[in-house]
Amino acid sequence: MSSEKMDTLNTLIQLTMVLKLQQLKRNGLPSLRYSNLEDYVNEKLWALRQPHSLHEAADDILHVDTQEMIRFLAKKAITDAAASRLEDFSDIIGG
Repeated sequence: MSSEKMDTLNTLIQLTMVLKLQQLKRNGLPSLRYSNLEDYVNEKLWALRQPHSLHEAADDILHVDTQEMIRFLAKKAITDAAASRLEDFSDIIGG
C-alpha cells in the first residue's frame, strides 16, 4: 500500500475523511461539508508534505481539530471574497 499515492481520491482516505467530518460536525461545526474538509486536506494539510503510507495519511486527517478548520475556512472565505466581483454579492446586499 505504501507505493500507492495518498490523496483524497483513495477510498480508504475518503472513509477516514467521512469519519472525521462526522466528528467535526458533532464538535461545533454542524454545517461543515465534505468538500470543506477535502479542501483543507489538499490545500493546507498535504500542500507541502504528502503522506507516505495509509496510516500516516489517516493519522493526519484524524488529528485535524475544530479550531484549525475554523481558521482555514475563515481565511479561505476572505481570499475567495477578495477575488470576487461586487456583482457576485448582489443577492446579499440587495441589488
